[in-house]
Parts: sequence; C-alpha cells; structure tokens
Amino acid sequence: MNKLHCPETDKLFNAILKLETIEDCYNFFEDICTIKELMDMSQRLSVAEKLSAGKSYQEISKETGASTATISRVNKCLNYGSGGYEAALKKLETEGE
Repeated sequence: MNKLHCPETDKLFNAILKLETIEDCYNFFEDICTIKELMDMSQRLSVAEKLSAGKSYQEISKETGASTATISRVNKCLNYGSGGYEAALKKLETEGE
C-alpha cells in the first residue's frame, strides 16, 4: 500500500471534496497551508498546464518564476506519475476554469 494512503489523508481529501466555493477553499487552505506552500502548489499546477501546452522550460520559468528543478519535477510527474495533474487539467478545461 502507498505510504500516502492512510485514514488521516482520506479525511483530508474528503474535507477538500466537501468545500463548495472558491472562498471556502481560500479559507481552508489559508488555515492548513503556509502562504508559501499554497503559492508553490499553485505554481506547480501552472507549470503543468504550460508543459502540457508544449512550452519550453525557459518560457515556463520566465512566465511563472519556477526553477528548472521545479519544472523538471512537474514534467516527471506528467510523464511518469499517477495522472493527477492531467486529470485536474482536463477537468479545469472541461469546466472552463
């Protein structure tokens, strides 16, 4: 079993799924994350979106401020990960963000 899978993580994800509005999300994530953690997660999603659109590391770094190490890590997840970024991006695209 994956180390990530545990009752505490299940509870966290269930709590996130219960949030209904962007404002609910802001309030929850501002409480549970540091500002830097939240900004880093937001940046990674932006990097994933730009990588999926075929942009170069240089373009992405310039547009997002992400380091090449961060871009490389996100790219690795896109290519070899569990498909989480792709699923989220597809849902955002389908729902028109």
